[in-house]
Amino acid sequence: MDQLEREGDIAADYIEEFLDICDLDGDIDIDARNGRAYLSVKASDADNLRVLSKPETVNALQELTRLAVQNKTGSFSRLILDIGGSREAREAELAALVARAIERIVAGATEADLPAMSSYERKLVHDIVAASGSYRSESSGEGRDRHTVITAA
Repeated sequence: MDQLEREGDIAADYIEEFLDICDLDGDIDIDARNGRAYLSVKASDADNLRVLSKPETVNALQELTRLAVQNKTGSFSRLILDIGGSREAREAELAALVARAIERIVAGATEADLPAMSSYERKLVHDIVAASGSYRSESSGEGRDRHTVITAA
């Protein structure tokens, strides 16, 4: 837990400096759970973080933040970054994607392949599918082509 708290503090310092350089206001919350440090950046004015909360931007900034943490600690970081509710929005998108895949299976498909996504997003998909009870999922492919396949249980 001490390691995760240290990662969170280092990441918060990095993000705070980044926001200062961009002349953006934001409040940073740090949490440690499920073996990961979580950083959440919020602003009272939602428009303030709109550009940074795009999924591609969040993922890129998360990777830069992980590298900054790794540079200070010497250890790989699995830190998760959320900017302006971007993670909740992405979880909702993934839930809708899973629902459409399940509709294809109900309509007669034997399986439904989802697009390639990060390991964190695949884990979210596995959790969503497991909660359905009637379907199962597994990851397939290698590297950037790794994706989730959903089948009936």
